[in-house]
Amino acid sequence: MTDDVQAVHQPSDLRTVIMTGASSGIGAKAAATLAEGGAHVVVVGRNTARTKEVASRIGGTAHVADFDRLDEVRDLAQRLLDENPRIDVLANNAGGLVSHRSETTDGFERTLQSNHLAPFLLTRLLLPRIVESAGRVVSTSSTANLFGRVRLDDLNWRKRPWAGGWLAYGTSKLLTNMFISQLAARSPIQAYAFHPGFVSTSFGSDSASMRVLNTLTGGSYGISADAGAVPLATLSGPTTVGVPSGTYFDQLKPYGRQAPQAKDRILAEVVWETSSRLVSIPSDL
Repeated sequence: MTDDVQAVHQPSDLRTVIMTGASSGIGAKAAATLAEGGAHVVVVGRNTARTKEVASRIGGTAHVADFDRLDEVRDLAQRLLDENPRIDVLANNAGGLVSHRSETTDGFERTLQSNHLAPFLLTRLLLPRIVESAGRVVSTSSTANLFGRVRLDDLNWRKRPWAGGWLAYGTSKLLTNMFISQLAARSPIQAYAFHPGFVSTSFGSDSASMRVLNTLTGGSYGISADAGAVPLATLSGPTTVGVPSGTYFDQLKPYGRQAPQAKDRILAEVVWETSSRLVSIPSDL
């Protein structure tokens, strides 16, 4: 079920940033920073109350969508196109760790869908407007991509150990990096992925391993959400990035370490084609 919490048509000369996963954590922090810098920020989240509160606080627009449902992603894309004559940045920040394997109503493993297929679909549906705006796509990835492994015969993790969801999570972030590299190769826009750092937020709150870590450290592990939001806000800001489109950042350091498969252009092309087929859109731009 979608809930268009707050809808306004934006003037065509206002820099517009669409931030998913913006109802909490680094998304909310980055949204506030961008709004303070003069951008109109479209706050996209799953939780209605939190999404509305963040948007109200920063003077943005709120939209609610559940990425576990691709029909909601399609509906979200249409609303965003209807209300925003320009899209300067799409920041794909939604997603997370799923500690117990389950599938969505669309028939996909939840990590695969929320971390890869849903942002892939949203980006593709918004891409013509982003191109018209000479815009940019920024996707939140993770150093966890290093232990990811793409198996085209098991994208849904029916054949491999679940391991608390960490292997699927790492693979979804590897897919994020491959998506960004292909988007850069196939389109005229700027596209970047980044690792925000090991951020102490509500990430993985239902994960046993994260609960143990939180207990052992007294909740003091990692960097703050403010610090983790810096690369997201910077890459989504108006300044020139200064490195080639398709670059993966470790925080704000370009050319971060990636799993070997991230550099496999043929595999990345097949992943693009496969992802397009799974979400029922043409692979050609």
